[in-house]
Amino acid sequence: MWPRLVANKILRKSLGSNNFVADFPPNTDQKLIEASGLADERSKSILHNQHKTTLLNYKVFVSTWNVGGIVPDDGLDMEDLLETHKTPCDIYVLGFQEVVPLRASNVLGSDNNKVSTKWNSLIRDALNKRARPHRDEDLSESKGINGISQDFRCIISKQMVGILITVWVRGDLWPYIRYPSVSCVGCGIMGCLGNKGSVSVRFQLHETTFCFVCSHLASGGRDRDERQRNSDVNEILARSSFPRGSSLDLPKKILDHDRVIFLGDLNYRISLPEEKTRLLVESKKWNILLENDQIFRGWQEGIVKFAPTYKYVPNSDLYYGCITYKKDEKKRAPAWCDRIIWYGNGLKQHEYTRGETKISDHRPVKAIFTTEITVTRRGKKIRNFFFSDRFEERIGDIDSKDYSWIST
Repeated sequence: MWPRLVANKILRKSLGSNNFVADFPPNTDQKLIEASGLADERSKSILHNQHKTTLLNYKVFVSTWNVGGIVPDDGLDMEDLLETHKTPCDIYVLGFQEVVPLRASNVLGSDNNKVSTKWNSLIRDALNKRARPHRDEDLSESKGINGISQDFRCIISKQMVGILITVWVRGDLWPYIRYPSVSCVGCGIMGCLGNKGSVSVRFQLHETTFCFVCSHLASGGRDRDERQRNSDVNEILARSSFPRGSSLDLPKKILDHDRVIFLGDLNYRISLPEEKTRLLVESKKWNILLENDQIFRGWQEGIVKFAPTYKYVPNSDLYYGCITYKKDEKKRAPAWCDRIIWYGNGLKQHEYTRGETKISDHRPVKAIFTTEITVTRRGKKIRNFFFSDRFEERIGDIDSKDYSWIST
């Protein structure tokens, strides 16, 4: 406990507040009332009928990427990462590590929000690119991929030093998002600063709670480094905490949520000699390598069919160590440091792969899930975190239509 007290009182460093960034424009209620078809049409037809419970399927895209302190330029193509040209999803969760270099000024100083703003701007443009109409088109008639609305909005974006997580949903799902909140845990210098640790976000969609944990665990290839990573995970699970809500029925701890996904640069290595690891990587013997992978047990992970994501020479396809070392330079064998795993039931994974953007010494990793969401109509109103009673009553009065075009 005392290292955290020292960090707070002597260094006067806030170890991650509960504040976050989101798309909350002024006069939100009136704008939503005036925008026809904003609410998810599948939900409207269900919520119109009182006391009815059903299930809806949604697609969730999750990615993690250690960007190595590189600030993206305006021309960075996010298509490879987001796959907006390929698979339309309803929710996008993007986790980043080292959005700023992990030097003392960044660890001990205020968070550089300009960097997270830049990443969010690129994400917004990529997700909403196909929603923009041509010059002669009516904006209200503009649809995204396969006719699905692509007016994506950010419901949570939170940065702690180099860790950034940002969550985006289709605009028509936004009215059904409730209780968004964040929890930051520092596990770095002195066991508490934010150069390592996690930023966890949670929200409720209809009756189902989600928790996404974006983490950057201890680095290093020694035995004690693996133990430190395991300790970091235990600290994250123990110290992360969310508000219970006014009715005291919301999950407080990470594992209490209905859907839990852990993503990030987990830094787990392959417990084999470096030369043997490199030979197995060259021959693509993924199964043998994964049998010696250090990642902690008890969670689910999709089948890994892609090459190790670390450590590359930036802007190349060469693993670090394939070229001449500088004097006294550390050797780092390839490893699957970047992972997406989940806990419990309710999620079905359909894709688990990596991207090929080369600006960093890591390759991004991404996954696509489907999940069933419980939708219940209880009485006259639907309660929402964002909106007033006036808007909630308006939703309840909307007639059901044919909404078969929406993705399931």
